[in-house]
Amino acid sequence: MDTNTVAIIGFVVLFLLMLARVPVGMAMGLVGVTGFGYLTNYEAALKLIGQTSMRTVTDYTFGIIPMFLLMGAFVSHAGISRELFRAANAFVGHWRGGLGVATISACGGFAAICGSSVATAATFSAVAYPEMRRHNYPKSFAAGVIAAGGTLGIMIPPSTVLAVYGIITQQDIGKLFIAGILPGIFEILVLVGTVILIGYLRPGFLPSAVRASWPQRLQALREVWAPLLLFAFVIGGLYGGLFTATEAGGMGAGGAFIIGFLRGRLGRAEIKKSLLEATRTSAAVFTILIGALLFGYFLTITQTPQKVTELLTGLGIGKYGVLALILLMYLVLGCLMDAMAMIILTVPIVFPVIVQLGFDPIWFGVIIVMTVEIGLIHPPVGMNVFVIKSMVPDIDFTTIFKGVLPFVAALIFALIVIVIFPQMAIWLPGRM
Repeated sequence: MDTNTVAIIGFVVLFLLMLARVPVGMAMGLVGVTGFGYLTNYEAALKLIGQTSMRTVTDYTFGIIPMFLLMGAFVSHAGISRELFRAANAFVGHWRGGLGVATISACGGFAAICGSSVATAATFSAVAYPEMRRHNYPKSFAAGVIAAGGTLGIMIPPSTVLAVYGIITQQDIGKLFIAGILPGIFEILVLVGTVILIGYLRPGFLPSAVRASWPQRLQALREVWAPLLLFAFVIGGLYGGLFTATEAGGMGAGGAFIIGFLRGRLGRAEIKKSLLEATRTSAAVFTILIGALLFGYFLTITQTPQKVTELLTGLGIGKYGVLALILLMYLVLGCLMDAMAMIILTVPIVFPVIVQLGFDPIWFGVIIVMTVEIGLIHPPVGMNVFVIKSMVPDIDFTTIFKGVLPFVAALIFALIVIVIFPQMAIWLPGRM
């Protein structure tokens, strides 16, 4: 068989394995090693497994992943999410739909020190959902707001998905993190605007809470100094060149631990839970990374990225037409795959196309993450939706997706704006 046929069979087998619920990393590794062995020799293919695994887990650059995951785990177990929600609620809770605005604002703040959409959605399912239901917010709206707010976890730095994108494409991870700040703030504003618009168009749909007094607001504001300090320390250090992205991960994890410990929020049990949680998640991410690298050898020997580049650039639909096809592909894959798996599997194939077309790699990383965010919540499969369902058993999937749809439209609008105005993503990194 020629390499084209082998490549097509490899992709078909890969998707069949994923549909059969084989873990993505294992599926990519199996197909990659088998395909590479078939086209070269199996002895060399088997040697790749040990070499790739050892090189990946000992690579200093990859240390950014477990460090930021540990930072997020410390922050989550220190209860900082509740403080963020209380502070936001004190200022906007009395608006019509104010608890929805507070949830999105708090999700944005939590995302700035967490880096995981799934963790953000899970945390605020426990923090914000009961409060919204207590104030008679509809189930669909409450779940939809949390699902949409959770997507901010992989956009606002630090972001594990942006970090993995940077590792795969050999882009500056620090610049990628800084590039996510303005688009992340813009997404928050768009989602908040969506809540306000829903409240305006349907006056009886969303209730309002009691207005907090100024002493209560100031007290709530004083409680959020910790996440603000941690975010300023990590991102300020990156922007100012005080430390690299990998060092920022270590400093962030250390800072989160010190703040949680000094405030009495991290006891022995919480520290143990944080370490175990970060270890499990890191192991899952590294399994996918190793599998993707093994699959990458198969892609290289079949010259799939080069052939895809020739195909797409030869369609005659222009650079933005090709970009639209790529983004549409990500929206479709969002129905089938986890965000991290999507990035790791597809970026090695589509990135050469983007470079060939002359798009900015940093900007492309931002819009890919924005597209993946939409995949986290749009039907028929959305990772954040499944997380909320697991945290709130008394709500069904149909109800959650009904509440999510307006926010899917809002995120698509935000994506289009960033595509049209790329300076929103590359202005800050250009000043580092």
